[in-house]
Amino acid sequence: MNHNFKELIIWKLAFQISKDSYKLVESFPNFEKYDLSSQMRRAAVSIPSNIAEGCGRGTDPQLIHFIDIALGSSCELETQVLLARDFGYCSEELSISLLDKINEFQRRTRHFRNKIVNN
Repeated sequence: MNHNFKELIIWKLAFQISKDSYKLVESFPNFEKYDLSSQMRRAAVSIPSNIAEGCGRGTDPQLIHFIDIALGSSCELETQVLLARDFGYCSEELSISLLDKINEFQRRTRHFRNKIVNN
């Protein structure tokens, strides 16, 4: 089944998570420029990128594979946001907002994945 990734709610949400993650790391200390902030940017970009790649592959098994990778990257980013919050690199408010979006993405993506598997 072919999907236009730009029309998927999960891709739109993942894209917003990526943008929010980039904004979040702007406040990090300079010594984190190549460490946690770099890791967070890579994980955040991986989420919508893997959804797009899976949609471009053209088969449901391949799409499921890339959705699984996107989910894994979202869990990685979730952990990194929790670390950044606990290190005091970002406000509680910003971290909660981003974590809420990540959790919504995970919920919606698991539902989408299950729909594909059960078709």
